[in-house]
Amino acid sequence: MSIRLPFFGLLAKRDPMEGLVEHYNKIAECIATIDESLECYVGGGMCREFEELTRTIDEIENHADVIKRNIRNHLPRGLFMPVEKPLFLSYTKSQDNILDAAQEALHWLAMRKVDIPEDIQKDLIYLLDAVERTTILLGPALEATIALVHGESLDREGTKNYYCKVRRERENVRTLKTNLQKAVYAKDIEFKDIYQLLHFIVCLDDMAHNTENCADFLRAMIAR
Repeated sequence: MSIRLPFFGLLAKRDPMEGLVEHYNKIAECIATIDESLECYVGGGMCREFEELTRTIDEIENHADVIKRNIRNHLPRGLFMPVEKPLFLSYTKSQDNILDAAQEALHWLAMRKVDIPEDIQKDLIYLLDAVERTTILLGPALEATIALVHGESLDREGTKNYYCKVRRERENVRTLKTNLQKAVYAKDIEFKDIYQLLHFIVCLDDMAHNTENCADFLRAMIAR
């Protein structure tokens, strides 16, 4: 995603909103890594590549933290921001929480070997796919919001529609999560396995939850 924001160039060396886009791009990398990790885990358990994937997501999250700190440390002084600074910082935190949840999800999966019952393997993948769709929908919502607050777009209704899409997909994640939790808890497997899988599922749901929070903060940014 490439967004050019000339308005802010008059007020700061670098637009903080551009930093949000750079930070958001790390979410896609995390999702791809978790997806690859889950396929490895379901297909062959703790294969050699799994540890490498875990390190990869740690590196992505660390890079994202650097971007986040850079954004916060270079906010323009005074009143020269197109949105309220507390609102901007709250959005930044929620977007970073998506990455933190992704990192924690993979760590729970890697904690110890769990044989995932065959009849819930597909449901687990469906949940991850729904989380991925939710986070992907945040990208256009962020882009449309930036264009709107900088006067490069007047399509308020179209921008709001992006937020609605995020919320609808988040509700789908919530339904899938609840059904999968019930299925896992009903399995006749060791409680440690149940506990580990449930926490992995909760972390995935947290990713969608924080994505919805991001959409809510974006909606507040364009409120009149």
